[in-house]
Parts: sequence; structure tokens; C-alpha cells
Amino acid sequence: LLQQVLIAGGKPEAALEIAERGRTRAFVELLAQQLSPTQAAQSAIAVAPPTIQQIQTIAKKQNATLVQYSIVPERFLLQGKLRGVASKLMIWAIKPTGEIAFRQVDIKELKQQKTSLKELVVESRFFREKSRSEAARKQLYQLLIEPIAEFLPSNPNSRVIFIGQDYLFLLPFPALQSPTGQYLIEKHTLSTAPAIQVLDLTHQQRQRLAARYAEPLQGKNVLIVGNPAMPLELPPLPGAEQEALAIAKLFNTKAIIGDKATKTSIMQQLPKARLIHLATHGLLDDIQKLGIPGAIALAPSQTDDGFLTSGEILNLRLNAELVVLSACHTGQGEITGDGVIGLSRSLIVAGVPSTIVSLWAVPDTPTALLMTDFYRHLQQNPDKAQALRSAMLTTMKQYPEPINWAAFTLLGEAQ
Repeated sequence: LLQQVLIAGGKPEAALEIAERGRTRAFVELLAQQLSPTQAAQSAIAVAPPTIQQIQTIAKKQNATLVQYSIVPERFLLQGKLRGVASKLMIWAIKPTGEIAFRQVDIKELKQQKTSLKELVVESRFFREKSRSEAARKQLYQLLIEPIAEFLPSNPNSRVIFIGQDYLFLLPFPALQSPTGQYLIEKHTLSTAPAIQVLDLTHQQRQRLAARYAEPLQGKNVLIVGNPAMPLELPPLPGAEQEALAIAKLFNTKAIIGDKATKTSIMQQLPKARLIHLATHGLLDDIQKLGIPGAIALAPSQTDDGFLTSGEILNLRLNAELVVLSACHTGQGEITGDGVIGLSRSLIVAGVPSTIVSLWAVPDTPTALLMTDFYRHLQQNPDKAQALRSAMLTTMKQYPEPINWAAFTLLGEAQ
């Protein structure tokens, strides 16, 4: 409501500060606690919500165009909290130069079309009906991208970071399509973040690890897990096993597969690893009823059920520069004002500056191709967002449908 008041008063930059203040507060406080006292003191922001100047500094440090969305409902009820169907979209684009553009999009007409922004996001991910899904992705491009397209970089290697809200966190941005049918990933290098401020904190995590790892990445620092002996009668994933073996070969190391990939063994190795790749089942449920949904399936042992939960990850101190969860639904969880509470958030809090997670049940064979191609590119170029884009474009040639290549999203740092 305050954002709307400020926009009406011609103060879009003040409204952006409020939009940022309204998200991920608990997440930021949790993240800040994990930093060393020196880092916390040096932080440009600490825990206070960022000012416009600090937001501009973050865009410059990231060398990326930040795009932040706010969804405005048709009415406000219950102490000013958001209620009702979305009627407006507020969009800010913050360029690395510090220039800030603001656009407002009226989406009331979606009601006449018997749809809503939320339904379009669902349909964009509903790949069984190809024409319906494509129509939704084109309409979402028109609503979310076209208004700020002129502020996006012309160089496809320059990064665009999307900061969504609510169900927009589950949107496959790479698969959005222009009116001519061109996918957004063909034009831009993309990544996401739960809030602009989180980018400042993941940047500090990245600096901590840069001091720790002066040498190039070596096989002994790489932890690759594929197709563990599954708990709870979950079906095996032979494709994930092949994927893990192929990636291990690239790094001249061994993948941990089958009954060797026990939760106990993997948990001991996690804090020592510089790169972690887990190709297994991801679960959305809060299986231990701890209030934090999400779990990774590993091989059970006599002392545990094999599920590594978001809550357990949250309490680890990890030193990995990148964690890839090559499993189904690993980017999902409970959506709150704090973003998506689940596996991806737990990894960031545990100290990981860059995480790649999936937004739906990913198919085995195309995922194996995408992942091996991603690591090939990463070995030549440390920019994770560019490597992921290249892998998506490669996979797209062989498997054109977005269900095969658009599920993965990079959260946090690209470098």
C-alpha cells in the first residue's frame, strides 16, 4: 500500500526501497548472522534494509541489470496486507550504471480473459498442453519483460537478475517467449535472487571463499552424488547415475553412487567440498515437520532414513562455491514474504553463494546432457550464469521443448 502511495506521489525510487524492505527480512538476518564479525562490519548494508544508493552499488558490484517485481492486489484487507487477485504490476529495472527505470502494468483485463497472473504462471509450467503453455509464456513476456525491454542489456553475455514476488519465484524466466517466439534465454544471461539485499550477502560469501580457494578447481574438491540407493521405495534414477559418472569424468574424480551414497557419509563430506553436485530425488514435503519443507534423498543407514532435510542443511557450515541440485522440484518450497523457504534458501544460509535448483520434475536424459554441458562450459569460463545459458541453448537444439531445459535456475552469485 505504501509503495502505491509513493508511486502516486511520483517517488518510484522510494517505493523500490519499500518493496525491498518488505521481503526476506528474516532471511537476511539469518544470513547476516552467518558472516564473520569482520565481514558483517564491512558489509555495505549489514541487516538494515538497503537505501537506493546501496541498491545501485549492488547492481554495479554484480555488473548486472536487476529487475524487481511487486504484485499489487485489487484490494487491501487485513491490516493493509495483500489480498485479492493481482490488478497491477510494479517493475523496476536497475542498470549497473545506477540508472533506475520504473514501469507500472495494469493487469485487470486478465479478469475479463478469465485468467490471472497466477494462472498464467501455472500454465507456463504446464507443458502437457503445448499451445496453452506457449500462449501463457508469450503473454507473460508481454506483461513482465516488454515494459522494461529497452533497459535490458543488448549484449547476450550481460546478466539480468530477476527478483520476483510470490508465485513469480516459480516462473521459468528462460522460457518466456517474445511475440516472434524467441526465448528470453536466447537474448540474455539470466539468474534470480529472493531479494536485492541477498545479492550483497552472497557476494560477501563469495569473497570469503575466494580467499580460501586460490587455486583452480580440482577433482579432490568436487563431491558428485548420483542415484543413491533410494529411501522409502523411491524409484531409482539410472539417468542421474549416468549424469554423475559423466560429470565425475570431466573432473577426473569418482562419483558416489548406490549404497555408498549414504546420508551419514555425504554429510561428513559436504563441508569439505568446493563444488557439490547431487543428482537424486528432491522432495517438497516437510517430512520431519520442522517448518522448513524440502529434502534430498540419499541412501539410508541403520541410524537414519536417508533424507537430508532443508532444516539439517540450514545448520551446516558449507564451503562450496556452487551447489547443484540436479533433482526434481528443488527450487520449490513454501512461498512467503521471505521468498521460497526450502532447499535453496537453506543452502544460501549455510554459506553457499551460488545454487542451481529446479522448478519442476526434470526429465532424465535432457538433464544429463544439460548438466554435463554446463560443467564443460564452467571449466572454460567461471561465470556460472553464462555456463548455464550455454548449456540451455545446447540442450534446446536436441530437445526443443522448454520442459527439457528451462527448469534450472541460478540463485545468487554468477562468478
